[in-house]
Amino acid sequence: MTRRRSPTDAPYRPPERRAPVVTAPTVVTSLTNPLVKDIRALALKKERERTGLFVAEGLKLVMDALEAGWRLTALVYGTKVAAHPATRQAVAAGLSAGARVIEVTDEVLEKISRRDNPQTVIGVFEQRYATLAALDPRSQTTIVALEGVKDPGNLGTVIRTADAAGASAVLLVGDTTDPFGVEAVRATMGSIFAVPMIRTGLDELFAYAKTHRLPVIGTHLKGAVDHRAAPWREPGILLMGNEKAGLPDDAARRCDALVKIAMNGQADSLNLSIATAIVLFEARRAHLKL
Repeated sequence: MTRRRSPTDAPYRPPERRAPVVTAPTVVTSLTNPLVKDIRALALKKERERTGLFVAEGLKLVMDALEAGWRLTALVYGTKVAAHPATRQAVAAGLSAGARVIEVTDEVLEKISRRDNPQTVIGVFEQRYATLAALDPRSQTTIVALEGVKDPGNLGTVIRTADAAGASAVLLVGDTTDPFGVEAVRATMGSIFAVPMIRTGLDELFAYAKTHRLPVIGTHLKGAVDHRAAPWREPGILLMGNEKAGLPDDAARRCDALVKIAMNGQADSLNLSIATAIVLFEARRAHLKL
């Protein structure tokens, strides 16, 4: 028998429709799959800027990002590595995070990565930038600032070096290349997920340094001090110029001190990432008296 509803009964509402919970990966073999096309498009800077997403290629990079708490939005892996324990761990983490997870053929992996020998695991993550305002100088070590760096491989290597040296942040000053491009991310070897990155301008950098009484030491060919004799102290800011022109004269004039690397051979310059490593580790050695 069906009970007749009383006029005082609450009005009937149909059950809420909820999106189905995805508990297993989707197998994709089509090169025209919309998600495949979207991930492939992230090779373009304008698409990364529009979406706020970027690609990390390789199981190590994906796992580093997940362990560091970066938000995964999509995970792609090859059929050949589907049974690998680390792949299964990444898949489980992706599904738990609500990410799109797809298993694909080698042909689809090549399409996404634009490489003949692609990585077998690819993750799409949300970009993350810190801010100068959130950078507490009282608990910082050396801060690395890069002015107008153009080469993504150099930028990625400097981020990796900053991580290895214990630098507290990397400041991207002015028109610096995108750290979330595939080549830059690859060159960091996972350090992009460990070192805060901050986009800023020269005026903001020097204002921050002045407010918090941080010395800014720049590298310059006209530097009067050998980098081994510089007045290093922490916290402080190491300011490097770009690969071609070095540190601009107007920026150099605003630094508290200028240093140069003494060279004995015929070479009159060093690769930016190598020069940064030499000076940064000297700054750390001087501070820690290693």
